[in-house]
Amino acid sequence: MKVAIIGSGTMGSGIAQVAATAGCEVKVFDTNHEALNRSKANLENVLSKLVEKEKITNDEKLRIIGNISFASSLSELSHSDLVIEAIIENLEVKRKLFSDLENYVSPETILATNTSSLSITSIAASCQKPERVIGIHFFNPAPLMQLVEIIPAIQTSKEILHKSVETISSWKKTVAVVKDTPGFIVNRVARPFYSEALRIFDEGFADMQTIDFAMKEIGGFKMGPFELMDFIGHDVNYVVTESVFTAFYFDPKYKPSLTQKRLVEAGYLGKKSGRGFYDYTVIARNEAISSNFNKAILNQIFERVIVMLINEAADTLFLNIASAKDIDNAMTKGVNYPKGLLAWADELGINWCVEKMDELYNEYHEDRYRCSPILRRMSRENKSFF
Repeated sequence: MKVAIIGSGTMGSGIAQVAATAGCEVKVFDTNHEALNRSKANLENVLSKLVEKEKITNDEKLRIIGNISFASSLSELSHSDLVIEAIIENLEVKRKLFSDLENYVSPETILATNTSSLSITSIAASCQKPERVIGIHFFNPAPLMQLVEIIPAIQTSKEILHKSVETISSWKKTVAVVKDTPGFIVNRVARPFYSEALRIFDEGFADMQTIDFAMKEIGGFKMGPFELMDFIGHDVNYVVTESVFTAFYFDPKYKPSLTQKRLVEAGYLGKKSGRGFYDYTVIARNEAISSNFNKAILNQIFERVIVMLINEAADTLFLNIASAKDIDNAMTKGVNYPKGLLAWADELGINWCVEKMDELYNEYHEDRYRCSPILRRMSRENKSFF
């Protein structure tokens, strides 16, 4: 299979590595020659490290590198069977690119976007043949992250969806098929991990270290929400939150935090800028954990965040955005959650989830704490997700 990747940044290079490893003939396209040279050097470096760690042989490295070439003109992509775009998250820029692409590729070429939150339907509408446009959303770093969300637009043909699922599965990735809605599965369902942690912090109920510790110690998450926001970068994390909030017609469930907005305005973008919620410029942060944490407070923090995550996952199923299996796979394989949220709901008890959501709603009387109808129905009928 001949695959073209548009954009030679971290994501584009990562997808190129995945496709080339699977035996595809890959062309990486970028208008910036320096970026192409960087991509080539980075791929060489990554594969050399895999050889050092004995994850692949030197012959395997040479085979993968031999499958990748670089291009700076769209005309060089004319023989591609599949084109995956991985450029800036700007709808108009993507729409123009897809419209231009049709002048160079064959009518049968699948045109895919790696967008994490933009409308696939809107991108497809810029094409003469919108039925061959689809969303194929990898997670960073693409070679390591198991999940790929596949998002058909309203216009996407069943044949293109089937071919896309077959192709990405053959690249040894776990596929989750998702309806074209803002944030798809992961960027939608994960919002409360950040937003509810920020709300708890803004209320002064607990500090960042305590909230992070609660989610790691009780929840088993690898990183706490504040550590993770700093790691992702607030320019990225806040923008996705704002984008999902706007796209859902300002549903209060997705309301961004002013606290995080102020960090972005200050240029405190997290680890990459030396400062975010935590200050990384003084010394490496002390990870030593105090034994003075109040267990009852830790438990309250964990319960509040986890039930909000479960409620969002339940709503995603209720609105037919994805299947229960795909939702849980997305969260465990896309963002490394310790358990699938719907399986977690079964474990904690559907009745418990409903009571917890109602408790929050009765306290705040805010729409963000409305319980998903599917949880209420399941509670009444004594059902579980799995």
